[in-house]
Amino acid sequence: MTTLVIASGNAGKVREFGKLLADLGLEIQPQPAGLEVEETGSTFAENARLKAEAVARATGCWALADDSGLSVDALGGAPGVHSARYADTDGGRIERLLQELAAAGAQTAEARRAHFTAALALANPQGDVVLEVEGLCPGQILEAPRGEGGFGYDPVFFVPEAGLTFAEMPHSQKADLGHRGRAFAALKPQLSELLSPPAP
Repeated sequence: MTTLVIASGNAGKVREFGKLLADLGLEIQPQPAGLEVEETGSTFAENARLKAEAVARATGCWALADDSGLSVDALGGAPGVHSARYADTDGGRIERLLQELAAAGAQTAEARRAHFTAALALANPQGDVVLEVEGLCPGQILEAPRGEGGFGYDPVFFVPEAGLTFAEMPHSQKADLGHRGRAFAALKPQLSELLSPPAP
């Protein structure tokens, strides 16, 4: 497995994955332009699986897909798999989230508990998923944004373990504590094993 196609058209995500996998000696490529995979799964894992299978079949290469998002306890797990489609902009998504929490009467830290999930799926060139992992980062939703970094819901996602929001953390700390970093930590030893030639 020398070429690994990242099942995403998002250049930032492809770069981030490339950095996370840099020490495995793979040639990282983005999925073909114009390839759209419909995310019809009801869980992050199902969506990651759908994307990995479709991109592997389309390219004849190994493919790695992720699906991730935010689940808030007081909102019954919403926005969940609809995290990216909750509104048209990052600001709009945060505004809607804060409004819905206020409407739900979630005022204490306990009532505003949430977690980010990242599900990763690896498919072989035939389009069969051979490896799946998930990473979770628990936290809570603040009442107002804090921090200048990150994207999406990062300014309102507070991680008690760090005493910071994702948007206040240096990149290296977010990579360690974040859901995607935890998913990759689980993925890499297994991926490395798949890559190593069989013992004679």
